[in-house]
Amino acid sequence: MPNRAIIHTDNAPAAIGTYSQAVKVNNTIYLSGQIPLDPDTMEMVDGGFEAQVEQVFKNLAAVCEASGGSLQSLVKLNIFLTDLSNFGAVNEAMGRHIQEPYPARAAIGVKELPKGALVEMDGILMV
Repeated sequence: MPNRAIIHTDNAPAAIGTYSQAVKVNNTIYLSGQIPLDPDTMEMVDGGFEAQVEQVFKNLAAVCEASGGSLQSLVKLNIFLTDLSNFGAVNEAMGRHIQEPYPARAAIGVKELPKGALVEMDGILMV
């Protein structure tokens, strides 16, 4: 039986459904998707796509830190975009938050995301 723990932090948005912010199994942490909600107000951030992607990285970082890791611990990152023309802005933001060696990554175009978000990210990290 693997060692399993639920990860929660008040520094990231509370789950808005039947899921945990992250689940740790042994030394692997599976992050649930983060959208650009301000964890204090549980409202979407203002400021367009760039503000949204920055908030998503902040939310992911908070859950990574609560797990005992950091964004640099990511081994896989999934990025869901409602408009793939924002791909360049995601690359720029990712470069500000994560240094080489970069995690494996997928960027996926989707029709819509919860609460009208323009971007959502989930991932896997090792600690």
